[in-house]
Amino acid sequence: MKAFITADFDEYGLNLLGKHMEYDYESWRDTKHMYLDENEFIKEIKRRGADVLIVEGDFVMKNVIEQCDLKIIASCRDDPWNVDIKTATEKGIPVFSAPHRNTESVADLTIGLMLSVARNIVKADRLLRSGKIIYKTPTDFLEYYNMFKGIELGGKKVGIIGLGAIGFQVAKRLRHGFGSEILVYDPYVDENRLKEVEGKRVDLETLMRESDIVTVHARVTPETKGMITRKHFEMMKETAYFINTARAAIIDEDALFDVLKEGKIAGAGLDVFIKDPIESGDRFLTLDNVVATPHIGGNTVDTVKRQSKMIAEDIDRYLTGKEPLYVLNKEVLGG
Repeated sequence: MKAFITADFDEYGLNLLGKHMEYDYESWRDTKHMYLDENEFIKEIKRRGADVLIVEGDFVMKNVIEQCDLKIIASCRDDPWNVDIKTATEKGIPVFSAPHRNTESVADLTIGLMLSVARNIVKADRLLRSGKIIYKTPTDFLEYYNMFKGIELGGKKVGIIGLGAIGFQVAKRLRHGFGSEILVYDPYVDENRLKEVEGKRVDLETLMRESDIVTVHARVTPETKGMITRKHFEMMKETAYFINTARAAIIDEDALFDVLKEGKIAGAGLDVFIKDPIESGDRFLTLDNVVATPHIGGNTVDTVKRQSKMIAEDIDRYLTGKEPLYVLNKEVLGG
């Protein structure tokens, strides 16, 4: 067997795969190709004689599967929308994934954005670097000291929209680490998760009205797309903050921009945008009450380690006759 690996993989994963097969490892981070053109991808797979594909951004769709002699497909994603699972199943090819590979990383960034806006960390840093802060008298210092007055997370009501894997990790950090009060809007909430974070189930309107911080952790579905409207943003307290590390399609982005610009809410921490990832000329960067990052929620060394371990160990299980943990089409395994 031979693998063609375009995902970001670590040494442990490569060494484990190397016990079973040869491999060509060309991470998209090094090649600078988020994904290859389909025809080019097919050509590269055939040229290398690869029958195992491990991807992150590359699309393994019907043409790729039908034109290449593949035995294993793996996508280092929680939701491998970049693989045609139906066609793979029809061809008897197992498809592996890496569920929750970046859950901890996104949860950490969410807390980081909360602290950044709640304590004016980025605002203070920007002003210091601008050269505008010079203390000639004690009164000069007090002007900025008052400007940077923030809030603590402890004791505040944090509204979590979606108590899935990431939302749950955020809630645990807030409840058990900071002592925040947790409000949850999630029609399909796991009662055990809700109980563990001592969360209070509320409707969306109540969450938007009562929360000191609102944070979004829902998937984009027909039900959630555009779910948070202008009406909802205008319900928020003037002192409240809005955090989004999920997807911008869940909200009315124009409405969010307007309430931030008009000072109807205190600020926002955003990792996702309609035009994603955000560029330096984006309108949100004109607002002093916004902290923005370019969709880096899952971008950690630990995410790479986790996805490499999950994929490599599962392929090892499959090749040694053990039951894989993260195969998406178990029906091809037989037995």
